[in-house]
Amino acid sequence: MNQQALSSFIWSVADRLRGDYRQSEYGKVILPFTVLRRLDCVLEKTKAAVLAELADKQKQGLNPEPFLLRKAKQSFYNTSPMDMKKLMGDQDHIKENLYAYIQAFSPAVRDIFERFDFYTQIERLAKAGLLYQIAERFTTVDLHPEAVSNAQMGLVFEELIRKFAEISNETAGEHFTPREVIRLMVNLLFVEDDDVLSKPGVVRTIYDPTAGTGGMLSIAGEQLADLNPQARLTMFGQELNDESYAICKADMLIKGQDVANIVAGNTLSDDGHPHRKFDYMLSNPPFGVEWKKVEKEIRKEFEQQGFNGRFGPGLPRVSDGSLLFLLHLLSKMRPARDGGSRFAIVLNGSPLFTGGAGSGESEIRRYVLENDLVEAIIGLPTDMFYNTGISTYVWVLSNRKPTARKGKVQLIDASGFWQKMRKSLGSKRKELSDDHIAEITRLFGQFLEAEQDGKPLSRIFRNEDFGYTTLTIERPLRDEAGQIVLGTKGKQKGKPQPDSSLRDTENVPLAEDIEAYFKREVLPHAPDAWIDHEKSKVGYEIPFNRHFYVFQPPRPLEVIDAELRLVTDRIKAMLEGLSS
Repeated sequence: MNQQALSSFIWSVADRLRGDYRQSEYGKVILPFTVLRRLDCVLEKTKAAVLAELADKQKQGLNPEPFLLRKAKQSFYNTSPMDMKKLMGDQDHIKENLYAYIQAFSPAVRDIFERFDFYTQIERLAKAGLLYQIAERFTTVDLHPEAVSNAQMGLVFEELIRKFAEISNETAGEHFTPREVIRLMVNLLFVEDDDVLSKPGVVRTIYDPTAGTGGMLSIAGEQLADLNPQARLTMFGQELNDESYAICKADMLIKGQDVANIVAGNTLSDDGHPHRKFDYMLSNPPFGVEWKKVEKEIRKEFEQQGFNGRFGPGLPRVSDGSLLFLLHLLSKMRPARDGGSRFAIVLNGSPLFTGGAGSGESEIRRYVLENDLVEAIIGLPTDMFYNTGISTYVWVLSNRKPTARKGKVQLIDASGFWQKMRKSLGSKRKELSDDHIAEITRLFGQFLEAEQDGKPLSRIFRNEDFGYTTLTIERPLRDEAGQIVLGTKGKQKGKPQPDSSLRDTENVPLAEDIEAYFKREVLPHAPDAWIDHEKSKVGYEIPFNRHFYVFQPPRPLEVIDAELRLVTDRIKAMLEGLSS
């Protein structure tokens, strides 16, 4: 069964809830039932062996768990003699039997259904007389991995979540990232490490602090398996939304990952993986979402721990917490001496330039650039994400830059790399093709400047090219007679006093000599001005679009005049026709 047919089938089951459930509540039933049926199918072939092993080990008085896991050939098991099809044989006791069946799963699986609050829905469905009907419909679909691959199942979950989110006016895009964007990000993480990752038996860790339904982790695992079937990625994640967390955890269970590595909770206020470091990391944090709810905990960590905590470089404004996730990922980088790390994070345009010198945002940019951590920033097309049409950027950061990249940042403008989707999904109207992904990966991997049709595609800058010093320019305060007012006390005694109404600022590139700039740009216009050096601040911004702007000269005046004459003559002729 293909993914589209499967999601259509599951959606048709939701129609049976009409009347007893509001449309916005369908997901509370459909998602956990889909997970339950998937797990039921996965365990089907080993069911008899597991039950026999349970009886044998109970006779011997042994803890059966390790033996059951081995027999199930999964990282979970179920000890009930029932399965979903057998449950259908006793319609009168479906509620009690379904409870017992779920309770017979190993603890990690029981937690998944508790996160879904599934027992509440079972009770509600039973009262509405719908429980048997819904369960029976799910037993008719084969969700075994041989029939529906893990990749297909992930897409099904994502489509269902998107549909349910649209119905309830929630933000669907908070839960997942378009698959082709993830594939691009994974390529950017792995492309420079092909030699290492192709070695037999290589093991690496990957982490997503905003894991959603686990799509980023899953695709990273699939792509590494394609590159080297003997390689293994150990996956770690954290997710705030309970439903997304439950789906992610179920997916990791089926893939044989250690589900203890997938943690529930708010990454920013309660780090689920303290003291851990990772080889690779991926994240698509929510765009432009305020962090007021967790402000107290974050400010406490910032003030009390400084650079020993996660937020030492600075805090962005409360209205947008995306840079906090970037800082969190920086804190999870394996030290360079131990092999280092690379991570990719999707951000909107704001973190590139918001905030002047000395602001939290500028200080964060200053930290990553002065510590030579930014490898590249790739500008994506608009309308790429499900919940927003704005411009987005993939930042790639590493503390193990190849020699050629040291001290430099690559900017890639991929905003023209897209094809129109056959059918829009929310705000998503465009997608990257395989060729687009390959071309962006090539531009990054080759680390060269490039053009297309006279327009720059890839540009390389020194880290300091993005830095500047903000100078405070003072002019003297004058009395009514026009005389300069001098200070009378302390350090200011005998010195001209500044006129705050004439105060101005100038941004001087770091590469320029400040005094030379002042003499050239300021003194010719204000001979009495001076720099208040105590107020000077260093700032950093990355004016991405400016670096790819191509000047289009205006058309010659004679051409414009000729066009105007034609239009004027046409209007005259029309007026004459009306008056005759």
